[in-house]
Amino acid sequence: MEHFDVLIVGAGLSGIGAAYHLQTECPGKTYAILEGRDAIGGTWDLFRYPGIRSDSDMFTLGYRFKPWVESKAIADGPSIRKYVRETASENGIDKHIRYHHLVKRANWSTETARWTVEADVGGRATALTCNFLFMCSGYYDYRGGYDPEFPGRDSFAGKIVHPQFWPEDLDYTGKKVVVIGSGATAVTLVPEMAKKAAHVTMLQRSPTYVVSRPGEDAQANWLREKLGPKASYAITRWRNVLFGLFFFRMARKNPDKVKQNLIAMVKKEMGPDYDVATHFTPRYNPWDQRLCLVPDSDLFNALKSNAASVVTDQIETFTPTGIRLKSGEDLDADIIVTATGLKLIVAGGMQASVDGRAINFNKTMSYKGMMYSDVPNMASCFGYTNASWTLKCDLTCEYVCRMLNYMDKTGAEIATPRGDPSVQELPWLDFSSGYVQRALDVLPKQGATRPWRLYQNYALDMLTLRFGKVDDGTMKFEKAHPVAANANAPTAIAAE
Repeated sequence: MEHFDVLIVGAGLSGIGAAYHLQTECPGKTYAILEGRDAIGGTWDLFRYPGIRSDSDMFTLGYRFKPWVESKAIADGPSIRKYVRETASENGIDKHIRYHHLVKRANWSTETARWTVEADVGGRATALTCNFLFMCSGYYDYRGGYDPEFPGRDSFAGKIVHPQFWPEDLDYTGKKVVVIGSGATAVTLVPEMAKKAAHVTMLQRSPTYVVSRPGEDAQANWLREKLGPKASYAITRWRNVLFGLFFFRMARKNPDKVKQNLIAMVKKEMGPDYDVATHFTPRYNPWDQRLCLVPDSDLFNALKSNAASVVTDQIETFTPTGIRLKSGEDLDADIIVTATGLKLIVAGGMQASVDGRAINFNKTMSYKGMMYSDVPNMASCFGYTNASWTLKCDLTCEYVCRMLNYMDKTGAEIATPRGDPSVQELPWLDFSSGYVQRALDVLPKQGATRPWRLYQNYALDMLTLRFGKVDDGTMKFEKAHPVAANANAPTAIAAE
């Protein structure tokens, strides 16, 4: 059976970043990347709907070690995919990728201090072993998004599409389109489809905070010309990080004032005659859900040109010609796009066990936002909810490398964050978004105190993960040893 020091699961933004850190900071370690699909890119290769782009600036969504040099700060999907693939190619990471390796199970043995990882390879099961398992497969289900069973759905005579599986041959030129949803995907789709469609209607049950921002960062582009890519990237990255921290703090400290400012920006965009109160005034406070970013006011411009419109109502039923709303209004449609969200899963949905006992991830507590209580030698990359994904992933990768080097130095083979029953449990994500609320029963918990607390704060996490102690009293380091059958197990590990 083939063995590696580290197995990385996922060849997307996180997995390629993890490989870079590993081969740079732990150059003696052997590793492979197991990728279930046939390409590098993860999210940015899977999603192909019109206009797909980042909802974070590329100076923070990009890797700390590879400057973003394109002129657009809010980048389209193909540009991000190219950036990830360039990173893999430039650093020889692509040579370590095993495509079509869909990880299904992982079993840990304390006696050998190894994970046995089973993957489906074109219908054939294969197994590899590793000392450390690094999950970089994101937190949503690639098999399908959240797609509610709307009443009368089967009666609709047109095409129904979910953005996660966009048909390559879908022609919406001159068609009437209804996009159900008000999140990042919907606000991206509407202005892009409006360029060709007869009309696009964004149908939302309730409004979301929408903020316009220039697609290009003029200051960053000027700095790049004067200082070069590396220095300008570092300066712009920190500027954006600090502004993001400041804005999030203000939203938490004075939500009413921030809300008024955000709504005022929309009123300025749309003019005095538009019903901002109905269509762009959310019922929740800023950052109770993620803000939607629109580059260069593209959504607002589509609405003002009447190429698109927003309807705030609830669905009564689908009809053969469109959607009937609870208000009694009918929306005619040739195509309905259900931009209704994602399904969240943990560890790519794989089954995992420790010494023959199944891991219930929803009963674990998240250690420093990356490991699971009482689960040895496994880490997962998760980004921030209030900032760019990669900011946290870069720090996670650095910490994992620090821990691996510490284990080599001390002779430890096993690192296990030991759960503390006295720590108060809290929801893993403090977000009211539907996709989070639907997944609370499958996600791990966080704790009320360190190191179990998720602070969603890059500066604080940097101090903890880049400079804090690895041997912090919670992480237990030990050598491989036999384990008695059916030994008492932590609550997250279920005895068979």
